[in-house]
Amino acid sequence: MTGEKARPVAVVGGGAWGTALANAAAAAGRPVTLWLRDAETAAALEASRENARYLPGVKLHPRIRATAEAGDLASADAVLMVTPAQTSRAVLAQLAPAFAPGAPVVLCSKGIERTTGAFMSAVAAEVLPAGAPVAVLSGPSFAVDVARNLPTAVTLAAADAGLAASLARLLSGPALR
Repeated sequence: MTGEKARPVAVVGGGAWGTALANAAAAAGRPVTLWLRDAETAAALEASRENARYLPGVKLHPRIRATAEAGDLASADAVLMVTPAQTSRAVLAQLAPAFAPGAPVVLCSKGIERTTGAFMSAVAAEVLPAGAPVAVLSGPSFAVDVARNLPTAVTLAAADAGLAASLARLLSGPALR
C-alpha cells in the first residue's frame, strides 16, 4: 500500500451516521467496506447506491462496497463501529474475530449501554482482545452534512496519542477533519 489514501477502511453499521462516515472516507480516497447486518439490505444498497431509508437522496461513493459478510472486514486497516449503542456489544463480539490483527477499532456510537451503564469504550475493552487499539470519534456533526461533504470537524481521541494521530490522518479528507 502506498500512503494513507490506499488504506482500506471498514464501517460497521449502515444507518445514517455509518453511511455518512463511509462516504467521507471514500471521498478522501479510501476503499470502504460498509457492513450491514442484513444481506438483503446490503444487496439493495449495493444495487441502488443509495441508503434511501436513512439518507435519501445521498448517493454512495463509488469506492464503497456494501456487504453483510463478516469476512469482508478482514482487509480493513481500521474499523469504524457505527452501530446503535444498545447493539454494539453483540455486533462487536460477532465481528471482532474477522478484524485484521491489530486493526484499530474506532467507536462512533453515542450513548451508554442501558443494561450495564457502560460507555462504549468499556464495552469494547470487555469484548476485544486485551490491548486492542481503540479510539472514540464524536461530533458535533450531522450525518447528512458529512454525507454531502459539507465541511465538518469532529473529535477523535485515544489513550495512545500516536494511534489518534494516525487515525486522524486516515479519516481526514477534503471536508471531514
